[in-house]
Amino acid sequence: MKEYFKLSDEELMIGFQAGDNLAFDELVRRYKQPLANFIFRFLSNYDDSLDIVQDTFVRVYQNKDNYKTIAKFSTWLYTIASNLAKTRLRRSKRFKLFSSNVFKTKDEEYEVEYPDQNPTPEENTDLSLRSTLVQEALNKLAKHYREVVILRDIMELSYEEISKITKLPEGTVKSRINRGRLMLKSQLEVFSKEF
Repeated sequence: MKEYFKLSDEELMIGFQAGDNLAFDELVRRYKQPLANFIFRFLSNYDDSLDIVQDTFVRVYQNKDNYKTIAKFSTWLYTIASNLAKTRLRRSKRFKLFSSNVFKTKDEEYEVEYPDQNPTPEENTDLSLRSTLVQEALNKLAKHYREVVILRDIMELSYEEISKITKLPEGTVKSRINRGRLMLKSQLEVFSKEF
């Protein structure tokens, strides 16, 4: 029996292209939660995030033969997810008369994702508040800044990977990240004065 967890993403994708559906299952297992985190930070809506994760994997399944090993699998996957999230964001803005910056989550467990170190209730409250403030500050950024800041600072992707996902030159990516970080910092300072 194959040990799928030992294979690289690209090896799994090649196996999936050859008809190995268990390789696809392993890719879903690896990327389901990171994609949900990325999309949630972008859209601030848990249910929409899960829908887009599902749509992303449907697209991967349907378009498996379009993947070429010259590209890193994660870059290809995040590009699909990013495009779907942008489309959802455009559609939602088209149908809303005003935008709400309310932090939405289905349950508290999803809201704060830190290694399990058994925090105290006070620490949980503090972490929850911080997470809410960061999300509210992210929501105030223009989407082109929000996307690159999330990809770099939350998803920890390289500038090169972000450049490929966003189809922007690396210099533009770096500039947007720096500018987005400054705006995020400024927004967080405003929030901290309010509390």
